[in-house]
Amino acid sequence: MCVSGNRASRLMQLCAVLALSAALAGCVSNSQQVRPKGPDPYFVAMYGAKSEEKFPLPATDISKVEPRFLRQQVPYVTHEPPGTVVIDTENRFLYLVQGGGMALRYGIGVGKAGLEFEGEARVGRKAEWPRWTPTSDMVAREPERYGPLAGGMDPGLRNPLGPRALYLYQGNRDTLFRIHGTTEAWSIGKAVSSGCIRLFNPDIIDLYSRVPEGSRVVVLQAEPPMSQPMDAPMSTAADGSGSLSF
Repeated sequence: MCVSGNRASRLMQLCAVLALSAALAGCVSNSQQVRPKGPDPYFVAMYGAKSEEKFPLPATDISKVEPRFLRQQVPYVTHEPPGTVVIDTENRFLYLVQGGGMALRYGIGVGKAGLEFEGEARVGRKAEWPRWTPTSDMVAREPERYGPLAGGMDPGLRNPLGPRALYLYQGNRDTLFRIHGTTEAWSIGKAVSSGCIRLFNPDIIDLYSRVPEGSRVVVLQAEPPMSQPMDAPMSTAADGSGSLSF
């Protein structure tokens, strides 16, 4: 009778353990089912509204953006020194080189085929909430679209340069290419602009705060950086305010 009683006791204990395991499994399953879908809250906060700006910026919609295009620190092996901006147009990334084999990586939108910039430049000028003026070539190419804007567009939420712009120079010549913001979040990761490098508005604000004038910029297409004369001939806008972007 004692042996039988011990067996019964052990059987009851085993049943209790199995019941508890099933209950815990149910809790885990339920928690997985109710977990909200969508971007990581960390990135949602990173790309939230910026009410402190001169023109308050609404939150950036990243719900349909591939996570790899969101700002993040990543391992990055390069011979470029810290502080260099490396733009990988093929993979749609901009890297701000840091020490220790790391870099800050930003997703970008790039120029359409035939209009891309390639080579070395420097940040010759920086501007917060810049004014934008289409180039004469842009007006000639698409007069109906750019003609009414030939006199320029004031800063604001509709301005295609966004809240910040970094102007790329070679020597003392303005290349007309910019690194700037965009209100078209869907365009990050794509080749849609007229040649410039566009970032999410929160990203260009972040990059702007980290990159001083004079910083070296290397723009790659599908090959390693090239040593290119910094004073190579480039066409410039008459008023120096033009930009190959929109």
